[in-house]
Amino acid sequence: MKQAPEHLVDLIEPIVEGLGYECVGIEYSPHPTHGMLRIYIDSENGILLEDCTKVSHQLSGALDVEDPIQGEYQLEVSSPGTDRPFFKLSQFQRFLGSTVLVSLFKPIDKRRKITGQIKAVEGETVLLQDGEKLLSIPFQAMSKARLVPDYLLNKGGRSGK
Repeated sequence: MKQAPEHLVDLIEPIVEGLGYECVGIEYSPHPTHGMLRIYIDSENGILLEDCTKVSHQLSGALDVEDPIQGEYQLEVSSPGTDRPFFKLSQFQRFLGSTVLVSLFKPIDKRRKITGQIKAVEGETVLLQDGEKLLSIPFQAMSKARLVPDYLLNKGGRSGK
């Protein structure tokens, strides 16, 4: 999964959780002039703009002091949204029965993108039901995974994101 380097996770997660939010995941896209550090936060009450501003303010101070990133970057704090990205195996476990769109580093069953219902998490593997097929997808084989919102499923369509 596309997650930030461990030193960033170790710095950011405790700050976010100390403010009372869940740190859903952290993405880091380095670039010498326009890098991006994106933090997804959530809470039982949902996320408002004020929550993102609060977390962004706290993280900005810590990142300025610790200076863990070389070069310039943009800090973005947001809610995971209805098509929330998955960063950890535990997130698949939490959303058992939900439908996800998984992108793979290498094809499995001749496909690099699979949409399926999460049936189980066994060790480091996620079992996805795709129509009549039950596919066993190793977590390490996933480059990205996102929840497919119910409103897209109810229309009979599939997410192409």
